[in-house]
Amino acid sequence: MAETAKKHIGRNIARIREMRGMKQETLAEILGVSQQKISLFENAEELEDTKLEPIAKALEISVEALKNFSEDAFFNIIANTYHNTSNDNSTLIASSLNYYPTFNPVDKLLESYEENKKLYERLLESEKEKSRLIEELINKITKA
Repeated sequence: MAETAKKHIGRNIARIREMRGMKQETLAEILGVSQQKISLFENAEELEDTKLEPIAKALEISVEALKNFSEDAFFNIIANTYHNTSNDNSTLIASSLNYYPTFNPVDKLLESYEENKKLYERLLESEKEKSRLIEELINKITKA
């Protein structure tokens, strides 16, 4: 009988922490340990339940969920439970992509255009200065 692959508990901790948008420093602060200790936990293949309990609590999940975490199962649950009740197409598109910018994209585009325009003007001035210097050099050479 084939033995199933053993779960790497440290990787589970790291992935769940990342999915929650939490940095190692934040988790360390919650647990009252150093960031280096969190790094050690995340590199450990196994951890005792006494160490897993506070980590699971900080990540707001059960110890069993932490031990048995599967990224495939996680994404399947999300995919199967996500429902958009909006009838507005623009909201449907934005929510299906889960992308809500904190800035106005049109403003960013205009800002980029203005920066490019200023850059072009500086480049043009630089080229004019080069041309002037070349003309001065030619005039010096022809007069000599």
